[in-house]
Amino acid sequence: MEKKEKDESGAFEDRAEVFEAALTAEPGLYILRLYVSGLTPNSVKAIENVQKICKDHLSGGYQLEVVDIYQQPIFAKEGQIVAAPTLVKELPPPLRKFIGDMSQTERILLGLDLRTRK
Repeated sequence: MEKKEKDESGAFEDRAEVFEAALTAEPGLYILRLYVSGLTPNSVKAIENVQKICKDHLSGGYQLEVVDIYQQPIFAKEGQIVAAPTLVKELPPPLRKFIGDMSQTERILLGLDLRTRK
C-alpha cells in the first residue's frame, strides 16, 4: 500500500509526477486512491476491504494510496470527493469511483473490470 509521504521539506510529492508515472506504468497495473475521513469505523473497514481485494485479486499489480481528507482536505477538493470513504480507480481507464465501506466485493470487482456480469 502506498501512502502520500512528505519529503524532507515537509511538502507532499508533486501529484503531476505521480500521474506521469502512472501513465508510463506497465499494462495491467491498477492505480487506486482511497479517500477516508480519519479513523472512523467506515474508513477503517474500507481500508481493510480494499487491501483484501487488492491482495486477493490484483496480485501485486496495483498501487494503492490512502488519503485522509481530514488531514489533507485539498486532495478531496482536487479529486472532487463528496463522500468518504471513496475509492477511485484512476488507471486503467475508465475512471471509476466507489463510495462506502467497500464491503460489496463483487460490485467492486465488476467496477474494476475484474469480473463480468452474469
